[in-house]
Amino acid sequence: MKTLEERLDDAKLISEFEGHRDFESTTWQYWFVASIAFCWSLYQLYIVIDPGNSAHVRAIHLAFGIALAFAMHAISKSPKLRSTITWYDFAIMIVGVAAVLYQWYAYKDLAMRSGAWTQTDIIVGIATVLVVLEASRRVMGLPLMLAAVVFLLYDYFGPYLPDMIAHKGASINKIMGQMVLTTEGIFGVPLGVSASFVFLFVLFGSLLDKAGAGEYFIKVSYTILGKYDGGPAKAAVAASGMFGMISGSSIANTVTVGTFTIPLMKRLGFSAHKAAAVETAASVNGQLMPPIMGAAAFIMAEFLGLDYTDIVFAAFIPAFTCYAALFYIVHLEAKKHGLKGEDPSVLGRTWPIFIRGIHYLIPIFFLIYTLIVLRQSAQSAAFSAIMFLMIIMVVQKPFKAFLNKEKITLPIILEGFADIGNGMVMGGRNMVSIAVATAVAGIIVGSVTLTGIGLVLAEVIDNLSGGYILAVLFLTAFVSLVLGMGLPTTANYIVMAALTAPIIMDLAASNGYLIPTIAAHMFVFYFGILADDTPPVGMAAYASAAIAKSDPIITGIQSFIYDIRTGILPFMFFFNNELLLIGGVDPEDPNDASKWQWITNPFEIALIFGGAVLGMFAFTSATQSFVLTKINTIERIGLIVVIPFLMLPKIMEAKLGLPSHYVSYAIGLVIYGFIYFGQRVKYKKQQLALA
Repeated sequence: MKTLEERLDDAKLISEFEGHRDFESTTWQYWFVASIAFCWSLYQLYIVIDPGNSAHVRAIHLAFGIALAFAMHAISKSPKLRSTITWYDFAIMIVGVAAVLYQWYAYKDLAMRSGAWTQTDIIVGIATVLVVLEASRRVMGLPLMLAAVVFLLYDYFGPYLPDMIAHKGASINKIMGQMVLTTEGIFGVPLGVSASFVFLFVLFGSLLDKAGAGEYFIKVSYTILGKYDGGPAKAAVAASGMFGMISGSSIANTVTVGTFTIPLMKRLGFSAHKAAAVETAASVNGQLMPPIMGAAAFIMAEFLGLDYTDIVFAAFIPAFTCYAALFYIVHLEAKKHGLKGEDPSVLGRTWPIFIRGIHYLIPIFFLIYTLIVLRQSAQSAAFSAIMFLMIIMVVQKPFKAFLNKEKITLPIILEGFADIGNGMVMGGRNMVSIAVATAVAGIIVGSVTLTGIGLVLAEVIDNLSGGYILAVLFLTAFVSLVLGMGLPTTANYIVMAALTAPIIMDLAASNGYLIPTIAAHMFVFYFGILADDTPPVGMAAYASAAIAKSDPIITGIQSFIYDIRTGILPFMFFFNNELLLIGGVDPEDPNDASKWQWITNPFEIALIFGGAVLGMFAFTSATQSFVLTKINTIERIGLIVVIPFLMLPKIMEAKLGLPSHYVSYAIGLVIYGFIYFGQRVKYKKQQLALA
């Protein structure tokens, strides 16, 4: 397990890459930030018991986020400015909090005079927009802020633009009304989801990590997998996947797991940039993993009018297929370079280590049970899981002392309460970027509604693509990657869901593809995630490169190569919705989620999952040029042919006139089996030649 000093080093590294101040615990600034973050977590727990007015909740939620944004993030990266909270930080913070809380204070009056705004309303609206934009710049850099500014300028200067993108324009009063004084902009659906659902799941993840679950996942993964070829790299993939289930940040995932796994990978023979790239790819993909999915799952559910559990159900096969393929990549890398595992004698016994932390799994399974079996709301299920976890955090250390026949002292009892306090503080700190991102993304969503720019973009993309759906998807993927280089995953998803997901749906329908809306939304979500390791900006690659002491650009390129499989999956589930466990849609209205036909037959689910995994294994071998030994051109072509037979069976059935899609699976398995056994023969010959 990591020492206190190692945990502090991790926290400082995360602070460095996420760009926020990291005050010493002896300073007043530390306690100021901690107090706000703790009160924010406390407030979010309170509103589960007493929900109140949703507009009030959104305003107070953002007020906490704004206060922490200016307390934690300096106006520039100057070391001097990052070491203290200046007087003008406080001034902007006070103005920002007051402006945001105007939505709470004057809620009834604003509702009564909707559209007939007073001068005070407009001034407060302008102040709110400016403060939110500055908070975005400080927390996430320029890209999201500039995107919002471009949309605001587009709203105002619409009549003066070229005919193709021109619109009648909007006055300052109308823009402020849309963005601030109603629930169409900053205080819209994304911020509402952040306030009601996302915070609780992020808090759950923070508490679980403070309880020791993060280190437990690493230790168990390493103990089980460390002895196999490339064991530490396989442990990195497994631990990052498990940690990703409870973490909404690829950087936090990279640093927490990578500080342990990257040195081990290097020691066993992985080059520095490959060790860093494995951890980057594994950590970035953590945002695909249910139940949190980088916080986007909740917003997606709200946008689509689906239950949160439906999103998790649909995300299951792509997420686990993605991780299985990365695990296979690591296996092939180890085989190619002859990288062995750790000596089993240094790993410890698996069962005692697993049992020692099994209580960390109980709240996770409890959360899944309340969500899927009891069908509780996401908010209620997360709250119950948090309360359950808090009890475990208080009890675990006294119980451990009892088992070790040690005296249960007051400090041991209080340690659990201290962990809860630290977890609540960390939960608030981790939510700053999400709260600010959803607020700024609300400006872009509000602009789309105000100006109808979505229709303009549909025409532009239709012209550029020539109406071909594949061209539309590639254009959307490219835009998502470019935007994602500067935006957090959640903000990227919100922007792309508002701008391009409807366009994908329209053009798919015009090309004869009846797809559920979730396919388009998941498509842009996946490519937004890929941006976290895409050069030259991918911050997760920079974080892992810092740990591995490798070149961040080379690390980013290598991790992107590993992550090409993540870019293939969205195309597959777009054309084969069964990968999302959706068997069909209503031809009259494919957007009507209530009429989607969900696949629930266990045999069908197992077949779809197995086909997806083997198809991705074939793709991985084709790109890595290796199965049991180096492949030749004919084998590569054969592996590429396997992919559509296993991942797009119904399309192959229709195109080739097969009697059933099961025949497509059979053909894919036969070709794959033929290649595999051919490789076995080749491998045995090589071993005999070496003997």
